[in-house]
Amino acid sequence: MSAHPGVLPREEIARIARRERDAGRVVVTTNGCFDVLHVGHARYLQQARALGDMLIVGVNADDSVRKLKGPERPVIPEDERAEMLASLEAVDYVTIFGEDTPCDLLELIRPSIHVKGGDYSLDRVIEREVVERNGGEVVVGIHIPARSTTDIVQRIRELDRRGEVAHGS
Repeated sequence: MSAHPGVLPREEIARIARRERDAGRVVVTTNGCFDVLHVGHARYLQQARALGDMLIVGVNADDSVRKLKGPERPVIPEDERAEMLASLEAVDYVTIFGEDTPCDLLELIRPSIHVKGGDYSLDRVIEREVVERNGGEVVVGIHIPARSTTDIVQRIRELDRRGEVAHGS
């Protein structure tokens, strides 16, 4: 795991979440690849954090990102993505998960609220059943328009093809 104190194994985060819930606090979770962190991510996480007292982010492991996004992704390794997320003011804790879905992680954490982006509808949220079974609620619809890691990566590739990207920095 990362040297950042906010990046922890899932079991430790589950203990923290249980303690917070027992104290009456609202534990919010979200998950994703968060490859090439951008302003859309930061705004999304701020909005998710505003829904409760603590925000826990599950980050897809590198192998999981490759399955979802293709063999050339992620651009940023999992430990660095986790550390970048943990350094954001809106994020309390981050953990990395290697499964195809965050369901096992959410079964452990048992969030009060689980947030998905605006490109999801409630019926498409795979983890909805596990969240609701454990007394939580799924919130969808937080979306920051015109921001996408895929678009950013494509733009960098276009610039690189044209020779406009400085190498070695």
